Amino acid sequence: MKKEDVPQDLSSLGKITKEVCYATDDSGKYTTELSRGWDIKISALDTAWQDIQDRVALAREKVLNDTASPILFFMEKGLMDIGIVAAYTGFWKWQVKRHLKPAVFKRLSDKKLLRYAEIFNVSLEDLKSMTVHED
Repeated sequence: MKKEDVPQDLSSLGKITKEVCYATDDSGKYTTELSRGWDIKISALDTAWQDIQDRVALAREKVLNDTASPILFFMEKGLMDIGIVAAYTGFWKWQVKRHLKPAVFKRLSDKKLLRYAEIFNVSLEDLKSMTVHED
């Protein structure tokens, strides 16, 4: 692609960052050119972020319906999975899975809950209540 043909379609990330693309200059040599984005990539990113927002909303509903613990909501919101949460907290994966059950979560000690609160970057009270995340 020629230097003047590098796409400059503005995306939500285009205001924050630019992407380096390789293009040919007037003499046919490869050079780098900054791009603000292009439609196909914008569409793919928007689809991915919508999927993430849907997963967070579903997790929130499960917590509010008492079918999952707040850990699920904060995991989804933080783009984490059970393996990542286990690695950060020091719990085994099977323990994290068990802590996703509301009845088990309610019996956890504050010491254990603080480990979750720290990795999710919320207070202990916010972890328990999710009040700061009511939309």
